[in-house]
Order: sequence, then structure tokens, then C-alpha cells
Amino acid sequence: MKTWPWYGSLVLALIIFALVFFIYFKPKDQELKDLRMERQKIEQEVQGLRIKKEQLVKIEAELVSLKAILKELEVIIPQKKEISEILRRIQQLAFDARLEILKFAPGGEIRKDFFAEWPIPIEVTGNYHNLAIFFDRLSLFDRIFNVEDFAIRSTQTQSDSLTITSGFTAKTYYFIEEPVAPPIAQTKPGERP
Repeated sequence: MKTWPWYGSLVLALIIFALVFFIYFKPKDQELKDLRMERQKIEQEVQGLRIKKEQLVKIEAELVSLKAILKELEVIIPQKKEISEILRRIQQLAFDARLEILKFAPGGEIRKDFFAEWPIPIEVTGNYHNLAIFFDRLSLFDRIFNVEDFAIRSTQTQSDSLTITSGFTAKTYYFIEEPVAPPIAQTKPGERP
């Protein structure tokens, strides 16, 4: 090599530099580019997960709010019939309004989409003012009651406390609890359930 002209040494140095570059530095450069692309991809995924986390927090807050509303609504429209409780409360309302219950005949339920109507035909006797007090107190009842088929007629023998007989249907509602279906066990081919 000492006998080579100076440009021969330069060419050899360039060849060695080119070999080192293509063998060592070029693959590292590609690896660095791949790592940068992977980092960008991961940063995008992290950003997407942050957005989803914010949405999850909002959904959880909304769920808490909806659960509170559901608890309030369950007072008005409970999830099951409470026949004895309703009978006792209506009897107490009638007693407090100085009415006598002649008939209290809960009917069968009428199923709707997610709730059921429960008609209760009622007949009471008393005076008009006491009947008005009864309906006022029934309107303040925790549960929803609709009064339908309302009729008033005067009694045959009248006194200060007995002047009318009224028949009506008090209709209340309750949620229908759908039974949750058990998960279906999946079996692998060739396996017995």
C-alpha cells in the first residue's frame, strides 16, 4: 500500500467507508425509521385511548345520574306489584277521607312493552266532599294512579255522611322484570356439553 499513489489510498478508504456505511449504518437508519413510525403509531393509540377514557368517564357519570333517576322512578312505578301494600294504603286513604269501601277487586295485569298496567275497580260510599278529599290524597300517592270509568250516583237513603256512591277504576303501573337468560355454554367440536 505504500507504493500506491495517494488517490489509491483514498479510493480504498472510500470503499471501506462505503462498506461500513452499507453494512452497519444503513440497517440502523432503517431500524431507527421503523422505531419512529412505531412510536407515532403508539402515540396515536395512546391519544385514542385518552379520548375513550374521557368518554368512559362521561358515560360512567351519566350512568350514575341515570341510576339516581331510576331509583326516583321506581318509587312512582315500582318493579313489582305490592297488592297488600296498595290495598292497605287505599283503605287508609278512604278511612282518612271518611269513605267506606264497598268493592276493591284488583284485576289482571295488562302487559305493555316494559311495564304492566294494573286496573283496580273500586266502589266507595260517602259524601261528595269526602270523595274529593280521597281523590286529592290519591293524587299525592307515591305511585302513579289514573282514575278511569268514573261514575257517581246518589244513594237511596241519604244522611249527612252518606249521599253518594262512586265507582271507578284506579289504574296503576309497574315495571316488568325480564328474567336474564343464562349464558349459553359453548362447546368445542368433539366435546360433550
